[in-house]
Amino acid sequence: MPLASDVHIIRLVLDMLGVAVFAISGALAGGRKQLDIIGVLVLATVTGVGGGTLRDVLLNRNPVFWLAEPGYIIVCLATATATFLYMWRGHSTRRSRRQALLYADALGLAFFAISGAQVAEAAGYGGLIAILMGTMTGVAGGAIRDVLSAEIPIIMRQGEIYATAAIAGIAVYLALDAAGAARFPAEIIGLLVV
Repeated sequence: MPLASDVHIIRLVLDMLGVAVFAISGALAGGRKQLDIIGVLVLATVTGVGGGTLRDVLLNRNPVFWLAEPGYIIVCLATATATFLYMWRGHSTRRSRRQALLYADALGLAFFAISGAQVAEAAGYGGLIAILMGTMTGVAGGAIRDVLSAEIPIIMRQGEIYATAAIAGIAVYLALDAAGAARFPAEIIGLLVV
């Protein structure tokens, strides 16, 4: 069984990974639209921190998570730059960028859906608000990315299970937690469901 400090470190790493993969998805979207490096960095950053920012504003968390820990912005900028350089050197095709965007989105959604629900729980809110905040944390950054890159947001496309996947994973996590399961395994199972 991991110690509390180990679990905290694991959660921080998962949170940073969520920011990184969403930033990668923003950078890939910027590359698809042939944006310059500044455009890619902006799109990557709003994708990486957009959902959590909206969550924190609605929950009246002060300061917003990335203001309290600027490492999140550094992760966005570093992963976006690396992704831009990778695309600029011609290592990816249009099809492989689209596939990578979908995988990065799925990973980011999983990481942020569960962590967003936990932030709402820690603020004293129950299951429904935790599901709404977790889902919003997971989908809002991608929706902002899509709007800024003149695409219909994935969450609004017919046949996509984007928000449904987040809701299902959060519901499983909350059900396991309510049933008395250890929190860390419940988190991992919720991530896997998403």
